[in-house]
Amino acid sequence: MLWACELKPRSWWTENVNLVRICVELLNTLSVWLADTRCPHYFISNCNLLDISFSVGSMASKLRPMSSDEQHLSAWLVDNYIRRCAQLCPHYIELFFDHISTGTKLQKAVSEIVRWRVQIIPCELWDVFRYAECVIAGHVSGLSLTKESSSYWTTEMMKIDKRLAVFFSAVALLHVAYLTPRNGFNDNLMDIVSTVLGHNLIQCHGVLSRCKVELNTSKLIELLQKSAVEHLTTYRRLMAPYFGSVATIITTDFEAMCAYKRDDYQRCLQLSTQNVHMLLYARRMPDVHIFPGFVQLMDDDIVSVTALTRLVNAGCRHKPEYSCISQLTLSLYLMTQCQLKLHHSVTPLAQTLDYIKVAQRRLPRERTLDQLTLTLIKHSAYRTILTQVCDRFNAMIDRD
Repeated sequence: MLWACELKPRSWWTENVNLVRICVELLNTLSVWLADTRCPHYFISNCNLLDISFSVGSMASKLRPMSSDEQHLSAWLVDNYIRRCAQLCPHYIELFFDHISTGTKLQKAVSEIVRWRVQIIPCELWDVFRYAECVIAGHVSGLSLTKESSSYWTTEMMKIDKRLAVFFSAVALLHVAYLTPRNGFNDNLMDIVSTVLGHNLIQCHGVLSRCKVELNTSKLIELLQKSAVEHLTTYRRLMAPYFGSVATIITTDFEAMCAYKRDDYQRCLQLSTQNVHMLLYARRMPDVHIFPGFVQLMDDDIVSVTALTRLVNAGCRHKPEYSCISQLTLSLYLMTQCQLKLHHSVTPLAQTLDYIKVAQRRLPRERTLDQLTLTLIKHSAYRTILTQVCDRFNAMIDRD
């Protein structure tokens, strides 16, 4: 190959590309070299890699059929490589290889493999990103971040995919916000913020300037949480165009959570209702993690359900299905809570109950936190509806 790359012109490799024809010619050259007991070393001058001690005659005789017959080599490649690729594909693709007597049929069969791979790659990459999110969030929550480790994580994530670097920045900021009430906003936490926001100097300067002069811890935490939510929203927006063909990705889930935390129930209800309508029948959707850093963005009821689950079964602490809920579950939870706080009537609550039932059927039973959270809000809605019905009934009796 090294000699061929040097001696053959570029056009030989790129014009009228035919892998089998190229391989046939290269094998033919090798068989000639074997027959002549001559294989010049590419790097060392006047050095022959073959001598009469090698059984080069038998090697050359084995290569000769492949180096003189494209059809023979084509059949060998199909049997030893392409058919094996087909075995990794769905069964209907394997059937294409039962009858490949012509080049056209072989091309069609191979095209089916390529088409299937093009379709499946985004799905596989989607699973990789979901796993990466879980690993990043889990490791950051279990580690003591420093300026050095934050820099290392940011650099490594940028090498893999810049979207993961944005996600890590958000997780790190939430981690700092989580530790600040316990340790105070010390130099180490300041260094972490400076490191993860270093790619955005303007934002970094603004956040650090306010951190230095901010004496109210709650205001400081709110500022860090806001910056983290902006990063999480950016991450969702970067993911949506690429994975839109394999998943339904809403970008306003964290914005809805923040609206709920600041008691803006009308805005939260508007966003959550839109999200429920988009996600209710989605095949795939992102998760919202409930590791310590993310807990501060959650409602107390979700935090309590998570804590009780982990207290009852300590083994679930390291299982992803116990450390996240789906965007649909979160949106339904926020939607129901806002309706209750805004004192909505029976009709919208009954419609929400229908949505909850659909979600319970669609989400797998092993998604424990999803199922427990949906059960919680279902009971809350039922109690409110029952109370409203009883109040109406009593009012009717009083009028009579």
